[in-house]
Amino acid sequence: MNLRTVRDASLAGKKIIMRVDFNVPMKDSKVQDDTRIRAAMPTIEYILEQKPQALILMSHLGDPKKDGKKAKEKAEKEGKAFDEEAYLNSKHRMKPVSEYLGTLLGKNVAFVNQTTGSAVEEAISKLPAGGVLMLENTRFDPRETSKDSAERDAMAQELAKLADIYVNDAFGTAHRDHASTCSITKFMNGQVYAGFLIEKEVKYIDPMVTAPEHPMVAIIGGSKVSSKIAVLESLLKNAQSMIIGGGMAYTFLKCQGHTVGISLVEDDYLDTAKQILDAAEKKGVKIILPVDHIGAKKFADDDPIAVESIDIPEDIMGMDVGPKTLELYHQVLSTAKSVVWNGPVGVFEFNHFANGTKELAMMVAEVKARGGTSVVGGGDSVAAVNKFDLADKMSHVSTGGGASLEYLEGKILPGIAALCK
Repeated sequence: MNLRTVRDASLAGKKIIMRVDFNVPMKDSKVQDDTRIRAAMPTIEYILEQKPQALILMSHLGDPKKDGKKAKEKAEKEGKAFDEEAYLNSKHRMKPVSEYLGTLLGKNVAFVNQTTGSAVEEAISKLPAGGVLMLENTRFDPRETSKDSAERDAMAQELAKLADIYVNDAFGTAHRDHASTCSITKFMNGQVYAGFLIEKEVKYIDPMVTAPEHPMVAIIGGSKVSSKIAVLESLLKNAQSMIIGGGMAYTFLKCQGHTVGISLVEDDYLDTAKQILDAAEKKGVKIILPVDHIGAKKFADDDPIAVESIDIPEDIMGMDVGPKTLELYHQVLSTAKSVVWNGPVGVFEFNHFANGTKELAMMVAEVKARGGTSVVGGGDSVAAVNKFDLADKMSHVSTGGGASLEYLEGKILPGIAALCK
């Protein structure tokens, strides 16, 4: 994929408007996890080094309308008063994020509590040379996510007239056709560029979908088959082996006639699982399902029960994979040159059932150590490698949950397609 990046732009003396993904967890107006902010820092710092006239940053921060409605309903259910303004200030306003960014940059980051309009234009005009301005949460403007393209375009035009150049480094929202991620590119006279984060995401994920180095192993876990059908079908095209783990594995085992006890199963997707297994067999892709398990009597961090066979007793719930399954993982991963991993193979949040995912993460880390490529594709698998302090042992850990999943499904992400030459 041929991206235009900020390296291709002449930034000196220009006004740059940049879409970032600062949708970070907030509590009491304080940033709880700055991973996404730090991910955008290389691009922000590069732009500022080029001595622009101004850098204008925009991001969403949750969905104020949808999230606020849920918070209000919860408060009412619990018989508590709901202060909407206090809630929005605590969770959805960008001002605390702008202040946090200022501490990372070591310079003032101005803030304006609007996204477009005269107040924003005035705030930009007051910036010193090379100043940084953070706009309010883009989703306070309903046009940002409107299903009406004319409404999105109207907001996009207002954003576009604020700057000379548009940069997108918000991979986590690249799968959304929103005003600030996609529509705006139509009104920038071709001055649209990718930041370094998007560049890196494309560099590592795109080859996994189009032309990975062989042997390639795809690892797909998580709880449900229904949420991973498209990614399974997409990765079957290039994988030589596919590990299927987590809760979704029990649907595949049941469709093969095995007993799965009280494990999570999607009975409506048994036929789908069978079709995926049949497609893999036709393509010569080796499917690896659990052949032993670590279980429990209920979904809790209770004492583990070893199940040494592929079949699970009727009163046991599968919670993790056993040692024989891990040996199968090792056999295929020990020769792999490309690995893409999306979803854990056990309930790693519970310490009693984290071993399978931890051992798998260590095997994936070894792929990079011997010169191969390992990509962790968003979601809970990212949380897992972070929990086990192995993120820096991977070639790439994606910052986008839904975006990386859709990319692995082979979909064209509108926010990225708009940045291509």
